Amino acid sequence: MAAGADLSRRVLMISGAIDVNSHDISVTFELPAPGRWEIVKSESNLTDEPWLAWQMVAGDDTSFIDDSDAMVVSRQYANTFMTPDRKRLTFYDGEVRPGEAVLKWFTIECRRRRAIISHARFAPRPQSSPEETKGQIEQAAVAGMPPKPVIETIIPVTVVG
Repeated sequence: MAAGADLSRRVLMISGAIDVNSHDISVTFELPAPGRWEIVKSESNLTDEPWLAWQMVAGDDTSFIDDSDAMVVSRQYANTFMTPDRKRLTFYDGEVRPGEAVLKWFTIECRRRRAIISHARFAPRPQSSPEETKGQIEQAAVAGMPPKPVIETIIPVTVVG
């Protein structure tokens, strides 16, 4: 994974790939400055399963923003759910197939330069019917996905502008 930060626009672009569904991914990155940042994030699905939902949980000094100036959107997912404390954001009602990339655009507020965001993906259980899978996704969006073992990664940030 790698990232580029545009200081004049306060936009951070993060790109990478994920090759495992059995673990959550915790990403740490150093912002050029604390405060509000738009994040454009893309990951390729290198697993052999589709991702039907994507959950992000913000670390202690970070929160997601959902106001009139903030974009919270994904090309692959039609719906989002954000907890009232703005610590968990879930994209759902869509699909990222193996080999495809997911694109998410959201805004964060960081009290410090270091941001930590954990990521979980929902892959359907092979024995689940489409109706069961839909119910599991809706439940996961509201209640949160159960935690899995975590792979931690630090993303280098290049400042451009």
